[in-house]
Formats: sequence, structure tokens, C-alpha cells
Amino acid sequence: MEIIASLFTQSGNDAYFGEPVTQLEHALQCAQLAEQAGADEETIVAAFLHDIGHLLPPELTEGDAAQGYMDGYGTIDHERLGADYLRQLGYSEKVAQLIENHVNAKRYLVFRNPKYFARLSEASLKTLTFQGGPMSEAEALAFEANPYFKGILQLRSWDEQAKIPGLATPGADYYLAMGQKLIAG
Repeated sequence: MEIIASLFTQSGNDAYFGEPVTQLEHALQCAQLAEQAGADEETIVAAFLHDIGHLLPPELTEGDAAQGYMDGYGTIDHERLGADYLRQLGYSEKVAQLIENHVNAKRYLVFRNPKYFARLSEASLKTLTFQGGPMSEAEALAFEANPYFKGILQLRSWDEQAKIPGLATPGADYYLAMGQKLIAG
């Protein structure tokens, strides 16, 4: 977990793209929401690391055709880059799938629920365009068949709530230790 800790040390205090919190505050709040909801450790760790793809330096994603940025709103395809990176570190497919699909959850919810679209923050609206926009009916049906579908939607909900400036949370070391147990066990 030292490598993940160093990513948060290097970039965790960066602003969370158009939101009033830092990358680290967002990650900690998302994990805390998962824990408060009674989620299992894999889900809590996925919540903590769901945006790790934004923190990866270019040398860790070198050669990736999707490498690029969303006009100041983070890394294009950060969800897949982060999931692939965590798979390489030994995280479970459940952790990877929750992370890899949290953007698809936004696209799905925009397609299925017009009220959801109206609640998106300005930053989420801007990134939606880069992320493929609302799903099609066929994409939505395929997404609903994902074995982690409900967990992915829950992670998306925590992702959207985790934007409160100054909220008290456990520190990064707490969630890093939880993540270490998952790959050491």
C-alpha cells in the first residue's frame, strides 16, 4: 500500500475537479459513507480508491491509448485505468468492477432517471460528455446484468455525496490498512 499512499501524498491535496473538496477528502468521505452503510471491506476499499485513476502519473499508464484529460476535470477513462492498476496490485475483481463501473453508473442513472440528471453537479455534467453521455437501452440492459450492479449503483451514490468541505473522517492510513489486508490475505 506504500505506492497508493504515495499517490495520495503526491496528489491527494489537489482539488477534486470543480468540487469544494480535495481528492483525498473525497476518497475518505466516500469510504466513510460505505462503512457507515455497513458495506463489506472490499466495497469500502473500492469506495476509497474509486478515483485512483485520476492520481496515476503518466508513467504508470504509459502506452494507454485512452490517456488524456477532460478539460480540467480529470483523466479520461480514469475508472478503467484505476481498476486495471488495482488488478495488477492484486485486488479482487469485485473491487476492480466497482471502480471500473462507477462512471457507467452515472451514465445509466442519467438514462433511466431524468430527475437524477437534474441533480448532477456542474462538474459531473461536464464530465458526462467525455464519458459517453447517457447510456443507450442496449447498454443499460447489459449494465443491469453485471453481477455487481447494485453495489456499483451504491458506490455511485456515495461518490456523489462525498463532497462536503471539512467533514471529519478516519485518516487515509485507516483505509490503506484495510486495503492492505485485502491483498495480503
